[in-house]
Amino acid sequence: MSSRARRALFTVVLFFAVCAVVGTLLQRRVGAQSAEDESQLRDSIKAFTNVYALVEQNYAEPIAGDRADDVIYDGAIPGMLQTLDPHSHFYDPKAYARLREDQRGHYYGVGMVIQQQRDEQGHDKVFVITPYENTPSFRAGIHPGDAIAAVDGKSTDTWTSDQVAKALKGPKGTHVQVTMMRVGQAKPLVFDLVRDEIPHPSVDLTYEIRPGVGYIHLTQFQETTGQEMEDAINGFSNLKGLVLDLRGNPGGLLSQAVDVCDHLLAKGQTIVSQRGRAYPDQNYTATHGNGGKTFPIVVLVNRDTASAAEIVSGALQDHDRALIVGETTFGKGLVQTVYNLSENSGLALTTYHYYTPSGRLIQRNYAGVSLYDYYNHAGAAPTDSSNREVKLTDSGRTVYGGGGITPDQKIESPDANSFQKELMYHNVFFRFAPVYVADHTVDKNFQVDDAVLADFKRFLTSQSVEWSENDLNGVQEWLKTRIKQDIETIQFGQLQGLRVLADWDPQIQKAITYLPQAEALETNAHKVETEKAEARMNSNSGTAATTPQ
Repeated sequence: MSSRARRALFTVVLFFAVCAVVGTLLQRRVGAQSAEDESQLRDSIKAFTNVYALVEQNYAEPIAGDRADDVIYDGAIPGMLQTLDPHSHFYDPKAYARLREDQRGHYYGVGMVIQQQRDEQGHDKVFVITPYENTPSFRAGIHPGDAIAAVDGKSTDTWTSDQVAKALKGPKGTHVQVTMMRVGQAKPLVFDLVRDEIPHPSVDLTYEIRPGVGYIHLTQFQETTGQEMEDAINGFSNLKGLVLDLRGNPGGLLSQAVDVCDHLLAKGQTIVSQRGRAYPDQNYTATHGNGGKTFPIVVLVNRDTASAAEIVSGALQDHDRALIVGETTFGKGLVQTVYNLSENSGLALTTYHYYTPSGRLIQRNYAGVSLYDYYNHAGAAPTDSSNREVKLTDSGRTVYGGGGITPDQKIESPDANSFQKELMYHNVFFRFAPVYVADHTVDKNFQVDDAVLADFKRFLTSQSVEWSENDLNGVQEWLKTRIKQDIETIQFGQLQGLRVLADWDPQIQKAITYLPQAEALETNAHKVETEKAEARMNSNSGTAATTPQ
């Protein structure tokens, strides 16, 4: 058999492997299938086989190699899964490798984020967005804004960012030579880097944002998240309040959401339950608990807070352990099990619905909604709560199911005006920072003063970006923050840049003001729980007194 025929055969076999997984689970859901159902399934598979054979034999161009992969990877399998729900997903080998890398929280390489962009001459180049701190690229002095010209002597002029990333990764201890073009440097800079294990933490920023007030930004839930959160909390010397920022967190591993809640709730409290028909229901509780160590918590969320991040938000809200502020979350109440298929491909299939401790299912309605509209919130959470499922928190507060986690206090995301959007479209802050750093000394006392703004205005003009003094004055604090962030990221590292942004961020600053309310919420929850416990004791005593001896 030719290699082309073997590859075509593999894609068909892979399709049937996916069908087998789905079919097995569907069979578990409905119990033993009737003979009529089994006959119908066989007929459907036979129909697909006939259609694929007809296409493969008679299509105007050969269906082989990458085209055969596309028919299965991008056509048949996604088409089948999308009829089920928006979150069941097939991962081809490349995407599955990225998924596992994200879940593990580390990889082997040189430690920098790269992206393909247009340079000033309109050519596509792969630029360094930021080197991760304490990695080979950071220690070597690579800067954000450096353009990767060559890897191991091979020009990257026609390479995509994926191709560059693949060339930079490799076994620990091996060398890779990277040639960079940097603003202000006439000659290329050549770096000899030794690949290492690169941690990719899910907590990318944690610091004391106010005296006694900790701030933690959690980006996703991966295999290291629970330990990272425990380390971050224990790293504060005298924690009197915590702002946990889950904005934009897409979720991740359920086990790590449970682990995070286990550090914040009391032992024995329910964290989440999941119910399906293919597998037994499961109920997760805090097995270790916080050991009585409590402090007020404000959780900051937005419309892109999803899945495992919603599990954490819902559990803390239902137990009155935290005040949830921000926007209504995404609304993903479906749990996927990831199956490893042949050739290192994977299938994420919805196998459960999850429910918060109060019994809420927060999945947003996706019936009749396209994937594009669903992920862009066209089927957004309803603002009218009259038709939504009503549940109660431990202290009796009303919460609602369906359409995400509704915040206790709304904090709207600030809308960018047309001028801000224009600056972001032209990526002016990222482009200006290397130009400024090339000609100026930046120290720890750096501030964006009138002289820096004058340089920025000249840069905007050189980039043919139209501006007026009114435009600049209308967004001056935002403008100064973005300039400072990118310049200090080059000079002091990514964490300093993130901190500059957090120190200014209006939503974070507003969230801090709700800490007293969060403290009152928890105090009341303890009071209600004490009253319930006393009532139970009195009830038991009364029962014992009237029991015949």
